[in-house]
Amino acid sequence: MARKFNYHGLTNDQMKAMPLADFLKIIPSKARRTLSRMGLQVRKFLEKFRDDKKKGKVHKTHFREMVIIPEMLESQVLVYDGKSYVTVMCTPEMLGHKLGEYAITTKLVKHSGPGIGATRGSKTVELK
Repeated sequence: MARKFNYHGLTNDQMKAMPLADFLKIIPSKARRTLSRMGLQVRKFLEKFRDDKKKGKVHKTHFREMVIIPEMLESQVLVYDGKSYVTVMCTPEMLGHKLGEYAITTKLVKHSGPGIGATRGSKTVELK
């Protein structure tokens, strides 16, 4: 039997029904401070997210610092990573984390073999 996810002892359905004020009491302090101050960016994000959700569209955003709240569960958000938009599916395990944590901005570097001019030792290689 699969294990059910609990966030501080609350089930997924209880989290979705929970108002934002109650959610703020159980999340870490940094996220609580971000949401409790409700800056202009947070308010704009929530308004546009709610409008897009009503219309059935996927919300696109550059606001990587937005904390994932219960209202966003089981919805998709397109987060900008500096080059393109990355689809982030909000799951219960992501609650309290930021959207930017799931849209990686750097690629893994894969180096090939050393070429001419790469090191001092390769300068002695003949160019035939």
